[in-house]
Amino acid sequence: MAKLKILTEGDMALRLKSRPVTNINQRILTLLDDMVETMRLADGVGLAAPQVGVLRRVVVIECEPGKVLELINPVITSREGEQHELEGCLSVPGRQGYTHRPMKVTVEAQDRTGELRTYEGEGLLARAFCHEIDHLDGILYIDHAEMVQEEK
Repeated sequence: MAKLKILTEGDMALRLKSRPVTNINQRILTLLDDMVETMRLADGVGLAAPQVGVLRRVVVIECEPGKVLELINPVITSREGEQHELEGCLSVPGRQGYTHRPMKVTVEAQDRTGELRTYEGEGLLARAFCHEIDHLDGILYIDHAEMVQEEK
């Protein structure tokens, strides 16, 4: 595994729409492994492929230690409720802001074997799903956050 460079705000790759993964090959599997290592070393909760310069619809999330979700071609299929919480991003270091996100979301995505799975997330996990899937469409949380400020 390798630590990847995390792109930061201002890099145009973060503003591009990612392409779907059509073939889960060794390159995608290596990307998943490297993204998990990079996310953990950066003390993050999630990481999307565009954040490491790969414009593919691939996301990793780890809200609970040891429980990694690897999502390929994720799509939010339902949203419920609302939460207004402080959010940050590895690609926007040193800042945070309040965002409105659904309290609960359902996501469909392929896993590393290509099997289509359904994931449900509430609270932090719902926020992570929304945040990382936004990255796949070139959207940063600061695009719709309130009161973006320096981290305390």
